[in-house]
Amino acid sequence: MRKEVWFGLSILASVIIALVVFMPAPADITNGHLGLLMLGLIVVTIMLGFPTAFTLMGMGVMFTYLAYRNMGPQLAIQQTLDLMVLRAYSVMTSDVLIAVPLFIFMGYLVERANLIERLFKSLHLAMARVPGSLAVATVITCAVFATATGIVGAVVTLMGLLALPAMLKAGYSVKLSAGAITAGGCLGIMIPPSVLLIVYGAVAGVSVVKLYAGAFFPGIMLALMYVLYIMIVAKINPKAAPPLSVEERRVTLPEFAETVKRTISNRAVPGLVGAIKGKRNAGVPMRTLVNNLFIALLPALAFVAIMGLSYKMVTAPLPQEATGLVEMGFGSSSGFDSLSNGGGLQEPVAEGGLAEPAGTEAVAETASEQAEAKEAIAPNESRPAPMAFWIMLAIGTLIFAIFYTIFTFARLEIFKMLLSSFFPLAIMILAVLGSIVFGLATPSEAAAMGSFGGLLLALAYRRLNISMLRESVYLAAKTSAMVCWLFVGSSIFSAAFALLGGQEIINTWVLGMDLTSMQFLILAQVVIFLLGWPLEWTEIIVIFMPIFLPLLAHYQIDPLFFGLLVALNLQTAFLSPPVAMSAFYLKGVSPPHVTLNQIFAGMLPFMGIQIIAIVLMYMFPAIGLWLPEVLY
Repeated sequence: MRKEVWFGLSILASVIIALVVFMPAPADITNGHLGLLMLGLIVVTIMLGFPTAFTLMGMGVMFTYLAYRNMGPQLAIQQTLDLMVLRAYSVMTSDVLIAVPLFIFMGYLVERANLIERLFKSLHLAMARVPGSLAVATVITCAVFATATGIVGAVVTLMGLLALPAMLKAGYSVKLSAGAITAGGCLGIMIPPSVLLIVYGAVAGVSVVKLYAGAFFPGIMLALMYVLYIMIVAKINPKAAPPLSVEERRVTLPEFAETVKRTISNRAVPGLVGAIKGKRNAGVPMRTLVNNLFIALLPALAFVAIMGLSYKMVTAPLPQEATGLVEMGFGSSSGFDSLSNGGGLQEPVAEGGLAEPAGTEAVAETASEQAEAKEAIAPNESRPAPMAFWIMLAIGTLIFAIFYTIFTFARLEIFKMLLSSFFPLAIMILAVLGSIVFGLATPSEAAAMGSFGGLLLALAYRRLNISMLRESVYLAAKTSAMVCWLFVGSSIFSAAFALLGGQEIINTWVLGMDLTSMQFLILAQVVIFLLGWPLEWTEIIVIFMPIFLPLLAHYQIDPLFFGLLVALNLQTAFLSPPVAMSAFYLKGVSPPHVTLNQIFAGMLPFMGIQIIAIVLMYMFPAIGLWLPEVLY
């Protein structure tokens, strides 16, 4: 701990020394210098532990008064107070911020529904044969739970209590275990519905819907990269992630399953069908057999429903506009163009009588083609299904045939565990995201749906009571108030910074470097990465994003793409020392022999993976931009 303290103090000292060295004498200080001084002082005060929101407001008010000081004390005070009121009012009337308390409330409800223990256990058994299965299950559990809650501290703390002892008991490396928990817990920052994306959208004026659509694939890509890294480590160094023993992979079967397995078959579907239609089901209730057969056939039924819906969509009749009906007139722009270009009525030729107007042949050809198309496809006639549909149907049928040959009663029990833990949470998340991405609901309306879904989940798992509801409401109100006060403080701070000319100085300095768009993006991401050491993501978004955003138009950078890069980058704010909050959350619940240095060392490879993900986004922007472009 002593090394981290000295590291933090050295950063603090370097900021103060830079301010002393680069600031001119008091007599030569201009408003622009005051703006840069304010920017440096806010970093120092936050690192000293002052509350961010109220520090931003206090410093913004103080420097706003200095910006208006030449108007006289009375007028300067009046202008400063007016600015405070107007900025606070503009933040409080923002429609985007309505979604923040609702998503936070949904997160606290899901957290207290006690789903995470069931989710981890079921995923652990489902992936028992995968290399590094415990760590892989930890990352996936963190990703799903962080997506549902968006509360990094809650996910890391709960997984530290649940997964860390299990991994250490199984002989996993402390570093790999700590890295999987801390990195997985931070995925909620990136994967929607993310509060960070809402905050960035409010600051940058970017559609939250497009941000959610754009962040979906990068977030999934990052989680898959974590899983791939763990599997590679487990293969190369089995001591770091030893495989589970047969005893740990064993699933306890209920009595009826043992009976059917022993008398008929170990395969679930043939065994249950044989027990239902034969006389060998003595002692096993028919209702139990039918219920379990229905559960076993659920994947096949879902596949049939999806393919049936797809068939109906691909064979639906074409709309009336596509059947060849056109407006009366020339029927083609080519005929009109030829007339307008001097190809209208021609002079009569001497021998052939009247010449036809130019463009008539094109009109005739177009009309005949449209008549043929009209005859080929009747308005109410179904279209034949494309070959791709039949190929997908054949491949899916083959996969399910293989699946049910290896679908034993043990796998049926694991599937039932997933049905009670993973799928309800996944369906709720997909319903919230789908309603946003496909335009069925605004983020605020979807957040309200998610909160209602959280209430239903807590009720279904018998965790909903007055005490739990009161605590969730209190914590949601407390966190929402912090976010809203941060916005008010940031708005006042940004206004003071602009009044003093600090933004103009930074713009002039950056533009004077004559950077290309790619160089500016790299510079911005490096600065954000370094800011992640002393500051949290909320402070970086509300303080420093307003400085970068005005420069994006000059370099022709899409604010949506920039926001996705920032969201990827800002996960380092929870993983980079000395203010690596994930490490402190985990240390607070880990055994005494797990040191903070071990946790930091375990997080470093996952920080490297995040940097690789950012590079991939630079090289292939379609990872984040393809889905918003397709949908909108």
